[in-house]
Amino acid sequence: MDLFDWLNTPAFELLGKPVPYSDLFGNICALATVVLALRRNILSWPVQILGSILLFSASLSAGLGGNASRQVVIIVAAVWGWTQWKKSKAAAGEVLVRWASWKERAILLAALVIGTGVFGWVLALGGWSWNPYPDAYIFIGSIVAMYAQGRAIVEFWFVWLAVDLVGIPLAISGGLVFSGAVYLFFLVMVILGLIDWSKRSRQTISAPHRPATDIGRDPED
Repeated sequence: MDLFDWLNTPAFELLGKPVPYSDLFGNICALATVVLALRRNILSWPVQILGSILLFSASLSAGLGGNASRQVVIIVAAVWGWTQWKKSKAAAGEVLVRWASWKERAILLAALVIGTGVFGWVLALGGWSWNPYPDAYIFIGSIVAMYAQGRAIVEFWFVWLAVDLVGIPLAISGGLVFSGAVYLFFLVMVILGLIDWSKRSRQTISAPHRPATDIGRDPED
C-alpha cells in the first residue's frame, strides 16, 4: 500500500461515515493554522501548506474536484502570504494588521462573486464536481481570504466566516463528516480572530462618507 492509499483509508467512523487519515490530519493542520494566524505567527503558512497537501488527497477521494483544486491554489497562495508576512516582520518587527479601504473591500467582494460564477460554470461544464457552485464558492472564497490574510487585512476573517457557512453542509454532503465538524470549530475561532485583529488594527472601520482614521496602537500591545 502506497502513501496515497494509506492516507485515504479510514482512521475511524463518525456518524456512520469513514474519516480517512488525510481528512483527519489535514483538518488538524487547518485548525493549527487558524490558531497561529490568530496569534499572527508566521508558522501558520507552512502548517497551512502541509494541511492543504493532506486535504487535497481527501478531496480527491470524496470526488470534490473544486475543493481539490482549491488546495493546490491555497499552497501557492500560502507561499506568497508567507513571503509577505516575512517582509512585514522584517520591516516592523511584527505583522501589522489593518482594516481594508472601501476600494479594497469592493475588489474582494467582486472577486468573490465573479470568480464563483465563472469557476462554478467551469466545474459544471466539465462535470468535475457534483455540486459545482458551492464548491466553486469555497474555492474562490479561500483564495480571496488568503489574499486578504497575506495583506494582513482584518476583513479576511469575514471571508473565512462566509466560506465556513457553506463548507459545513458541503463537506457533510460529500461524506467528509469530520471536515464538517471541524468547520464548526472554525466558526468560533474565526470570531475570536476577528475580535483580536480588530483590536490590534491601526485603523478604525471607515464610515461610508470618509476614509478610515488612523488611531495608532496601544503601546502595551
